[in-house]
Formats: sequence, structure tokens, C-alpha cells
Amino acid sequence: MSEIIHDTAPVGLSTRQPVFLVGMMGAGKTTIGRALARAMNRDFLDLDHEIVGRCGVSIPVIFDIEGEEGFRNRESMVLEEVAQIDGIVLATGGGAVLREANRAILRRRGIVIYLKASADELYRRVAKDRNRPLLATPNPKARIAELLAQRESLYESVADLTIETGSGSIPSVVKTIHNLLQKNQE
Repeated sequence: MSEIIHDTAPVGLSTRQPVFLVGMMGAGKTTIGRALARAMNRDFLDLDHEIVGRCGVSIPVIFDIEGEEGFRNRESMVLEEVAQIDGIVLATGGGAVLREANRAILRRRGIVIYLKASADELYRRVAKDRNRPLLATPNPKARIAELLAQRESLYESVADLTIETGSGSIPSVVKTIHNLLQKNQE
């Protein structure tokens, strides 16, 4: 069973209000987001996939050409656009919360769910993924711990709900989130 760590979801949640998933790479934003969108009969978008679709190149290529700053600029621009779409479930990139403007968009436009997992669990999930430019280091496990330490308070600051994804199955996490959202709907 998934653990609800924090729940300040607004009562009176609109059925068309976007649901934004935040958290570290490997926390399950895309996998859980797709399943949650199906359960809620909503469209699903992945912010990283939206960026790639618009650029026509992979995220590692964007990082190689434009650096992290260039990627973050693109991320902010696409987030601002897709956050306007009613009734979606959006998986953000792990670093989308780094900019205050992005955090403001997330807070203002929808309900934000922080999918939380330990650094060890995150590493286990992404260790073999070569499409993670921030992990292209000699010690990716240490890098994940470092990124989590830098970002955790930002995830918590925007979250209406915080759900632990390290121990529960995907269906149980989705069911927990869906039930909480239904409980708070108008």
C-alpha cells in the first residue's frame, strides 16, 4: 500500500483542474501519470516528451548543444503552455521545480502531487537508463542523492499531496491518488 505523507489537497477541486506530478527522475511520474490519467479519464502529457517533440531531438542532445540552462529555458516555456490545458495529468521533469516561475505556475494552475522515493530506490530504478544527462557522472548514485537533497524542499513546497512510491505497487499508488482526488472534487 502506498503511504500518504502529506495531504493539503484543496476541497472543491474542479474536475477540469490539471493534475501535476512532480518528483525526482525515477519516482514514477510518467508510469503513474499514465495510469492515473486512464483511471480519471483524462489526457496524459509528459513535459519531457513535449519538449522532445517540439525540438525534434532527445534531451541529452539538447543538454549537449544548449547546456542545462538552455534546456531549463525550453522546459519553462513548454510548461507555461501545457499548464493551461484543462483536465490533463502532467508528468513534469525532475528539475521543473528549480525555477520559482515554474513553481508558481504549478501552484496556481492545478493540484500538485509529489511522488517521493528514497535516493536508493531512485538509483535502482534509473541506474541503467542512459537517457539521463544529469547522471552522466562517475558516481550516478551520489549524484541522485545530491539532486534529491537540493530539490526535496522545492517538491514539498509546491505539493498539495505527497505520496511515497517506494513500497507500493503502481496500481495501489494510482488508487490512493485517485481516491484522494475524488474525495476533494466538487
